[in-house]
Amino acid sequence: MWFVYALLSALFAALTSVLAKVGVDGVNSNLATAIRTAVVLVLAWGVVWMTGAGKQLALVSQKSWLFLTLSGLATGASWLFFYKALQIGTASRVVSVDKFSVVLTILLSVLFLHEAVSLKVLLGGGLITAGVLCMVL
Repeated sequence: MWFVYALLSALFAALTSVLAKVGVDGVNSNLATAIRTAVVLVLAWGVVWMTGAGKQLALVSQKSWLFLTLSGLATGASWLFFYKALQIGTASRVVSVDKFSVVLTILLSVLFLHEAVSLKVLLGGGLITAGVLCMVL
């Protein structure tokens, strides 16, 4: 089931990029990011309360709060840079470079999470890197 969710994530990420490219036209990229963030915030909290997950809020550990906060800051920075890049670059190139995050995630997962790296993962990361270089050069 994770694969179905991942495919849906990829579909909505693609829609996000295309819709944002149109929406950011003539709008300050920081303002566009803030508008998008507000919409995501309302959607996320709506889903939390509609599914009853809000009852678990008091059970979230300090460690989880810390790392989710850091993750949120990283997300915010990513979105700010993404929207600025999208505003001044072509969507296909910006998104291609943005997907290089897969390779960076592999590296960070090995360094900090001590995840094992297989030959398939190395090959896939190399192909992604080559693909990004082909699309932007």
